[in-house]
Amino acid sequence: MFATPEFWIALAQIIGVNIVLSGDNAVVIALAARGLPAEQQKKAIFWGSGAAVVMRIVLTIVAVELLRLPYLKIVGAALLLWIAIQLLVPEDEHKSDDAGTGMAAAIKTILLADLVMSLDNVIAVAAAAKGNTVLLVIGLAISIPLVVFASKLLLTLMERFPIIITFGAALLGWVAGDMAVTDPVDKPWVDLNAAFLHWGAPAACAIAVIWIGKWLAARKVAARPVAATLAPAATPAGIGPMRRVLLAVDGSEGAAQAVQRLLALRGRLRDDADLEVHLLNVQRPVSGDVARFVSGQTLEDYHRERSEKALALARAQLDAAGLVYQEHRRVGDPGEAIAQTARDTGCDTIVMGARGLGTHTAALLGSVAQSTIEHAAMPVLVVK
Repeated sequence: MFATPEFWIALAQIIGVNIVLSGDNAVVIALAARGLPAEQQKKAIFWGSGAAVVMRIVLTIVAVELLRLPYLKIVGAALLLWIAIQLLVPEDEHKSDDAGTGMAAAIKTILLADLVMSLDNVIAVAAAAKGNTVLLVIGLAISIPLVVFASKLLLTLMERFPIIITFGAALLGWVAGDMAVTDPVDKPWVDLNAAFLHWGAPAACAIAVIWIGKWLAARKVAARPVAATLAPAATPAGIGPMRRVLLAVDGSEGAAQAVQRLLALRGRLRDDADLEVHLLNVQRPVSGDVARFVSGQTLEDYHRERSEKALALARAQLDAAGLVYQEHRRVGDPGEAIAQTARDTGCDTIVMGARGLGTHTAALLGSVAQSTIEHAAMPVLVVK
């Protein structure tokens, strides 16, 4: 069993599904416990996470047995396709302003959220295991501790490289397609008359998930109200075109270099007092699943704290140089939000840092700088 390629492919699918679908659970755990004293935070996370892990294992084993019944795999495949598409659609942050406080309330929130949010995880993992309980146990034993103990790292990677979510959605689509053609009702016919569907259906479902998800996401973004745009600042004679600048930062080394470049450019102006600087940080939104289980105020505080950390170094650099600036915080897709804020504030130039990715790597992994260039109507200076 261990020597077959099918075993290792299924194991990789189980681990991948767990990692991608457990990101929201990690955010809920962090937000539910964030308002507690340090000692109670540890206890709430320990007991809440421990109980959630046990609950997930039991539910997954039950799901493996249920998927042996006729038609349930087809139903599960349809549900998994819907879940995969939702991963790619941006959610509105609202709801749940009555979240309780205290350790008991935090544990209750973690358990309730994990019960509701683990449905996709349970179905996907059970489907990837294909009835193999040994494979299921090994996959869960590897991936669950990884999610529990490395949740912060996983969240950071997903925020830095959003393409991970896209790959995860495609993986769910692949698993759903495989489920649909291995249901006890249609598997004998497929094996006899259309064996190509064993790879064709998963591939088609993976492609469909990405296409439909991206299309729905684009529609949702386009439907959002657009703020009024200020007229660009006039450029007096003798002064370069850079008069009103949007400086986008994220707390990285590349952002610090972007600040230094802006200060160097400022020194070339005849009258640097005419330079208007808008300092911006954009936080990616949490999913709607997370927003259902924590209060709106908690989400605001969460984004504010992360934004404060990201802005701290740039603030210090600008203050040390004596440069006056206006500060902005946004929540949304970074590339789109940076470009929109530049339009709203009438900026004629955007200055931002890059993380040093090569052109092809940036295109593959999802570069914020590349996205900003695509959406911006003004020049973008990317500092590497």
